[in-house]
Amino acid sequence: MKTSLPRRAGFLVLLVCIAIPVLFPFFWMLSSSFKTQVDIVSWPPKLLFSPILGNYVKVFAEQNFLKYFVNSSVIGVTAVVLSLLLGLPAAYSIARFQQKRLSVFILVARLMPGISFLMPWYIIFSRLKLMDSYVALILSHMLIALPIVVWIMSSYFETVPVEMEESAMVDGATRQRAFLSIILPVSGPGIVTSITLSFIFSWNNFMFSQVLSMERTKTLPIAVYNFVSYAEVDWGAVMAAAVAIMAPAILLTMIFQKYVVKGLTMGAVKG
Repeated sequence: MKTSLPRRAGFLVLLVCIAIPVLFPFFWMLSSSFKTQVDIVSWPPKLLFSPILGNYVKVFAEQNFLKYFVNSSVIGVTAVVLSLLLGLPAAYSIARFQQKRLSVFILVARLMPGISFLMPWYIIFSRLKLMDSYVALILSHMLIALPIVVWIMSSYFETVPVEMEESAMVDGATRQRAFLSIILPVSGPGIVTSITLSFIFSWNNFMFSQVLSMERTKTLPIAVYNFVSYAEVDWGAVMAAAVAIMAPAILLTMIFQKYVVKGLTMGAVKG
């Protein structure tokens, strides 16, 4: 008991030291979203203040943030669904047939900076008259989501015993049937992990939307610019918009947290 108490105290101190730098910016953003412009820029910072809701009214009523929310949702969900349709069979093929070169190629595509794809995308979509369209943004966001799905699921499929699908094939099932009926149902944690991470990366993407979208398909990260002008920055509205953008991602992570942890750890066991 004497030895465990100092260890627990040390672990608690370490946890607090890690949590404070991570949580403090979020706390500052959340509190600033309820402050006036004067309270936000005051020095020393005001910890006690009269909260207001004007910043959120400005975000959702005056700037039509609901439209941008729908745009981000449509683009993110569609990009993730299409990435799953293409990525799950590709990941299964890589895992079962040891296609390491293809795996490395996809990983390199994921590691390359997105700006290197931006100019080709811009030229292609402008020639095809697809600028400011859902098609352009969905395809560009698949460049983010598809490698994540393949990378996570190829490692996860390697942990699924081959004997499971071989037994189904002995009973007369085709490989495709065994994949759909046997492999996918037991790969739930990995699929949920892929969905969560790829959607969050798509939801928070700024660069592709900044170049390929305009007013019709503007997404949430781009809409924050509505509160920035040459004369001033409306920090209260910016903070309220940032809270609105982060809330779905945080909620999604909290709901599927245990599945994400399980999916990442199981996928890493064999590698």
